[in-house]
Amino acid sequence: MYNLAIIGGGPAGYVAAERAGAKGLKVVLFEKKELGGVCLNEGCIPTKTLLYSAKLYDNAVGGSKYGVNAPDVSFDFTKMMERKQKVVKKLVAVVSSAMKTHHVEVVQGLAIIQKRTSEGIEISVDDKSFIAANLLICTGSEAFVPTIPGLGTLGEIVLTNREILTLKEKPESLVIIGGGVIGMEFASFFSSLNTKVTIVEMLDEILTGMDVEQSAMLRQHYTKKGVVFHLSSKVTEVKGNEVIFEKNEVKDSVKADKILVSVGRRPVTSGFGLENLGVELFRGGIKTDEKMRTNIPNVFAAGDVTGFSLLAHTASREGEVVVNNLTGRADTMRYNAIPGVVYTNPEISGVGLTEEVAKAKKIDYKIAKLPMSFAGRFLAENEGGNGQCKVLIGSKYGEVLGVHMIGNPSSELIYGACMAIEAELTLKELEEVVFPHPTVSEIFKETVFAF
Repeated sequence: MYNLAIIGGGPAGYVAAERAGAKGLKVVLFEKKELGGVCLNEGCIPTKTLLYSAKLYDNAVGGSKYGVNAPDVSFDFTKMMERKQKVVKKLVAVVSSAMKTHHVEVVQGLAIIQKRTSEGIEISVDDKSFIAANLLICTGSEAFVPTIPGLGTLGEIVLTNREILTLKEKPESLVIIGGGVIGMEFASFFSSLNTKVTIVEMLDEILTGMDVEQSAMLRQHYTKKGVVFHLSSKVTEVKGNEVIFEKNEVKDSVKADKILVSVGRRPVTSGFGLENLGVELFRGGIKTDEKMRTNIPNVFAAGDVTGFSLLAHTASREGEVVVNNLTGRADTMRYNAIPGVVYTNPEISGVGLTEEVAKAKKIDYKIAKLPMSFAGRFLAENEGGNGQCKVLIGSKYGEVLGVHMIGNPSSELIYGACMAIEAELTLKELEEVVFPHPTVSEIFKETVFAF
């Protein structure tokens, strides 16, 4: 008899298992593939490993701007892919070690929910049954492939994020269907390696949900690098290596060696016996409350399977909320300070309200924005580059509503803005915070001072 059974070993599942085990709960974690889930094995970690290789190559190519000449610089695609796999393997081992340290029993195989019993919830893997007092469902998400003619066969020309990470050779040309986070990150990687990249996006701007002004700035940057964007364009058919799309009722097409389908992800809610519990769904995912509880007593869900915030760091925090409540610490999940990051070169990141959302919600706000070059450290390390920091402040109370940045290394800076929003810091309180000098993080304070 287990205190907690967890189905899915991704960021929600393995973090919850580690926290629960550390607090003395008897935990069993089911994972049908590798610990770490999609994020570690097919998403966050492998893509960031590749993007770092591309960034190093970009820096070497542009080294003369800094007085560093590397005329014969080249890249080795095979070694990049091999290193990516080495990093993934090492981190999977780290997660596995953490499970052992905290006495979490890991069962590899397809877990099937059987039924509720007087003792708890029965789950089986092959012919073995397990009973747990509580169940946490963390089955994650999968790439969504729309029902467009020609997209039925994956693995050769048409790829998702999974298949593209197993390429043996760099494609000379690539069409990406979808200009969201995943699409833009792969566009960044392959364009740096001189692949001809074309993005076909149905909406009128890339990176839905991010600050629109900064999304446009990123698009303009990649346009200068040679990436071709077709915005407001709907893909109607794929014929072999040709993508056919329509804009303003005018048809067009583009051909490439490979086609990446990157139009979003959807929760995995089938194939593991969820129907045997009668769990309520909402918008394709499992419906939960602020404590991550489902409509079934002692059954919880966290991560992408909820269909709400499909981000690894959100998933981990949701898993923590479940464990905290199970072990006597009252906790609720809040989504007001969830950061979003796009690991392109330059990076773009944001947290809190965008201008577009603030206007839609009719929230009165003031705004200040500065070029990233106002920070001396940024200027020293980004010759010829620039970016922007934008801060939204509530007009009535002066609280931080949102912070958005484009420029390196904004992914490492945005946590400060998350803390400011979570702590409900005001403009006056932020002005009294001392930032280290010289750092790029000072741009946050300089922008605040600009109000």
